[in-house]
Amino acid sequence: MAIRLTTYEHSADVPALPGTNIFHSTELFSVLELTPGYRPVLLVATEDGQLLGKLLCITRPSARLAHFVHTTYIYGTGEYFPSSRRREEVFEEFLSYFTQCFLERSFLLEFRNLEEPLFGYRYFRQNGYFAVKWLRVENTLRKDAMLQWMSSSRKRQIAQGLKRGATMEVASSEAEIREFFGLLKKYYSPKIHRHLPEESFFLALQREQQGERLSRTFLVRYKGKLIGGSICLFSGDKAYLLFSGGLRKSYPLHYPGVLAVWKAISYCLEQGYEKFEFINAGLPFQKYGYRDFILRFGGRQLSSRRWFKIRWNWLNRLLVWLYL
Repeated sequence: MAIRLTTYEHSADVPALPGTNIFHSTELFSVLELTPGYRPVLLVATEDGQLLGKLLCITRPSARLAHFVHTTYIYGTGEYFPSSRRREEVFEEFLSYFTQCFLERSFLLEFRNLEEPLFGYRYFRQNGYFAVKWLRVENTLRKDAMLQWMSSSRKRQIAQGLKRGATMEVASSEAEIREFFGLLKKYYSPKIHRHLPEESFFLALQREQQGERLSRTFLVRYKGKLIGGSICLFSGDKAYLLFSGGLRKSYPLHYPGVLAVWKAISYCLEQGYEKFEFINAGLPFQKYGYRDFILRFGGRQLSSRRWFKIRWNWLNRLLVWLYL
């Protein structure tokens, strides 16, 4: 039997599907569907009625050229289920279909946050993608390891921030989510290279819980005023820091950005998650202040890659040659 791909453009049409990967879940599909500017599409692979895998594709405007350029990206390479088919066979079908369909509507196609850097290498090349080396930063959530690997300066900053009256908590209401979004918007507004979703994204994540731990938002306050915050997504035994920020210039002695990340890490440690990953650790050959900041929490750098394909054939061929 041949592999059959089904495309879902509305989450309400998706049947009940198994899986633990948040980045290819119906729940995240529903959240993105409610977020202005985002167009999620779920690809589902079956063979003779048996589920083989699923792939969530996300299209949104570019952070820099929002009105002119759209990007379609995928976290990882999909989620797969036990069958007689190898994962690579199913992925080959996904990739060919994805490339053919989405290059018409997007200037750039991207696969990011790859757990297995070499997975699908041959098929990416066959479909004209080029790879750029990337870094991931991941923490092992064991208390002894955290205390051993975290820098002494980071431990001191956490202790001083709490001693000076900063408090950490988990957001529990939509009003707090709106307050958190206002802080993030202020924090990210000068950073034109980072795309921040609309407020509805964060509100939809909060509403989508339904007893499941899909995400948590963490707040840092001083005398009742919100001075920092962060948000995590949960996938299986792993947590991902999606966004974080703090009013470090207004409250430098309270280390709000540090406490925002520390609250997320400590919460995940208490809840029994095994790994904690920062979503964007940057390019290995480029100095990146955020990567230096997160490494002081005791994480380790992992070498990875991102795969890209550009609509303009002449430019894509040039980049394939350059990055071969």
